[in-house]
Amino acid sequence: MKLTIIGGGSVRSPRLIPSLARRAARLNLSELWLMDTDAEKLELIGKLCQALAEQHGATFPIKLTTDAREAISGASHVITSIRPGKEKSRVIDERIAFEHGVLGQETTGAGGFAMAMRSLPAILGYARLIEEVGAPGAWLYNFTNPAGLVAQGLHDAGIRRVIGICDSANGAQHAVSRYLGVPLNRVRHKVYGLNHLSWTSSVQIDPDENGGEEVLPGLLRDEKFIQSTHMSMFAPGLRAWQGTFLNEYLHYYYHRDEALAALMAKPETRGEEVMRLTQELLEALRHAPDTQTALETYHTIMSRRSATYMAHARSKTEHVAAPPSVEEEEEGYAGVALGCVEAIESNTPHFTGLNVPNNGAIDGMRDDDVVEVSCWIDASGVRPMKIGEIPEHQYLLMRDIKKYERLASQAILNRSRDLATQALTVHPLIGSWPLAEKLVNAFIEAHADYVGEWN
Repeated sequence: MKLTIIGGGSVRSPRLIPSLARRAARLNLSELWLMDTDAEKLELIGKLCQALAEQHGATFPIKLTTDAREAISGASHVITSIRPGKEKSRVIDERIAFEHGVLGQETTGAGGFAMAMRSLPAILGYARLIEEVGAPGAWLYNFTNPAGLVAQGLHDAGIRRVIGICDSANGAQHAVSRYLGVPLNRVRHKVYGLNHLSWTSSVQIDPDENGGEEVLPGLLRDEKFIQSTHMSMFAPGLRAWQGTFLNEYLHYYYHRDEALAALMAKPETRGEEVMRLTQELLEALRHAPDTQTALETYHTIMSRRSATYMAHARSKTEHVAAPPSVEEEEEGYAGVALGCVEAIESNTPHFTGLNVPNNGAIDGMRDDDVVEVSCWIDASGVRPMKIGEIPEHQYLLMRDIKKYERLASQAILNRSRDLATQALTVHPLIGSWPLAEKLVNAFIEAHADYVGEWN
């Protein structure tokens, strides 16, 4: 089996290798291809991946290429993790948003739309190539942000074998596993919503057909548990009202003004921070005297990057746990994607949170609405868990954002300024036609080289 990573020069690619080495036999993996349009970055990161593969006794070769057709040809599974415009475009998005007084986070609101303008067409191009030259029945796992909106756009464009991947969909499962010291495979969670807009209402230990031990309600009343997770970012009254484990990105909605003020007060945006750390990493890798030094540098800088994640909110809590180390994070998106690959290849049922068409899972949502939901997956495909009715206040927010995603998808696929303005107008973090119009025009002008002419 051939596995391909589009965006193989990403700084997150090395995290895939230990998981892949452990699963290689079960996957019957014959070769891993890393493809990237940035030849130098691919070479630097690719060497780290090859060194890690050797350290972990991997039985498969890792091949590097800048040729997408070569990388995808014959691949049974393709993971996409790209950033059209690189970190510089993310910085531009953030600064434009801040200049207009709105959040510029790259997956949410105005910043998320700007990212999708560049990422959706690019991923769609790779998806078409997979259909053309990939192995029969090949699957696409998209990790490119904004993952939910990109998955919706791909589905709207007729791509069916696509799964939206995001490690935050399984945040509650991982938090409970760590806190209680229970192996992850004994923990099952019930998550519903949209990507970066989801809620977990149940976490059970050792579930069977009669259910399992429900632990989430008690943990949500355990202040020590709260302070060990990102739940400490949310106000106590809000946590009590919601009664669920909240996706960390809900902070941008439920603490909107506080988040915006904190982000605008920082001397550099998150994009500028990430760009600085990425440049520091690449420069260090260029001059590393040996492979071991390069790996140590990689882990050090990536740990610093993780430590600053959502720091605008975490810094306001006194006892919040330190973010996980790079080693602990290796089973993040890698675990989600490779768990799906293994389930399909071995026809062994696997449970996880994914971004897939609703197909009756959440009451009130259309079957072809891409939602974030607990799923079973095997060789026959993906089966979302039946969630049923959800609390009205959560449902209404979810419907607003899904309306935005639907409009945004059509706007990007058709390069329509009017649809784009409608999309941002219905988004609750913007909600103004004149403001939406200004943002759309600013993004199109700033990224003309990537998004082309819009009508």
